[in-house]
Amino acid sequence: MTEINNCNPILVENIRGEVVESFHRGSFCVVDKAGQILWSQGDISQVSFPRSALKYFQHIPFLLSGGFDSFGFSDKELAIMCASHNGEDMHLEAVDVVLDRIKLDVTSLKCGPQQPTRKSDFVSLIKANKEPSCMHNNCSGKHAGFLAHCAFNQLDTIDYLSVEHPLHQDIKRITALFYEINEDELAIGTDGCSAPIFGMPLYNQAIAYKNLVTDMPWKDEAMASACDRIVKSVTHYPDLIAGTKRYCTDLMKVTNGRIVGKTGADGIYCLAVPHLNWGIAIKIDDGKMGPQYQVAQEILIQLGLLTNIEAEQLKVHWHCDNRNFAGNYVGISKAVELLCPSAIKQS
Repeated sequence: MTEINNCNPILVENIRGEVVESFHRGSFCVVDKAGQILWSQGDISQVSFPRSALKYFQHIPFLLSGGFDSFGFSDKELAIMCASHNGEDMHLEAVDVVLDRIKLDVTSLKCGPQQPTRKSDFVSLIKANKEPSCMHNNCSGKHAGFLAHCAFNQLDTIDYLSVEHPLHQDIKRITALFYEINEDELAIGTDGCSAPIFGMPLYNQAIAYKNLVTDMPWKDEAMASACDRIVKSVTHYPDLIAGTKRYCTDLMKVTNGRIVGKTGADGIYCLAVPHLNWGIAIKIDDGKMGPQYQVAQEILIQLGLLTNIEAEQLKVHWHCDNRNFAGNYVGISKAVELLCPSAIKQS
């Protein structure tokens, strides 16, 4: 059994009146181009699964195989493959383009049906007398990308979620490379969408996001191009990465792609800062979704990576009013103020 660290600091507080009614502990790590730790709190050696934050790396094998270009896919299709989307119409349409191009349909997706994130989209389904399908699953784009990889490389598309499938063995090798960990040291689990997921210490999760945007000796021209295309696609199509009122989308929109972010289930958030070659990883201990965005926002502010205008535009993801059923303000949920080393703060 994995030993859980119970001493991670409180990173987010939920306040009612003047009382801290509940809180969320966690850890985070900021690394530089050389992989040196610039700033961290909590146990960054604790193993966790990056969950959907792995998506930016899971399609590198497809890009390297030449299959992505062979099918004539664009940055838009690459963005939806990397997405954890709301299940809005724009997301469904993008996934449908991928499936149509490889001559498959929703019945080939094995991610399972999921209710759309937005209540309005779910209500629209009910009014149309329809049930949520695998297309609405936040990982449907990733699965469509997996199937495209299999179709191009003439691999089995029925059992494409087996960890022993050549697709996931390729992804495992890429994961070990970018996360700078031996393959046999990777933890193995099953993600919420039924795909294999690999785990590692939080420090290595920050390292991977640094490596995504940094020129490394082991990056040949093809690998460097694959990384650049992923970053370009997610920053050019931020609406597809997540959707309406989502932090990933809003962050990359507001910063015009200067900061690259990606959420992961169970309290994960990872960021890359291309102009500094930095990587950042966050884990909320209790797995609550939402606090990781508040912490990400606090870290970016403390590092001086957001302008005052950008910070204000993203404030809803940082300090969130708590209101009761009558709409009355009863308190606030906010990130605990973090003080970073002055030497690394950007002016």
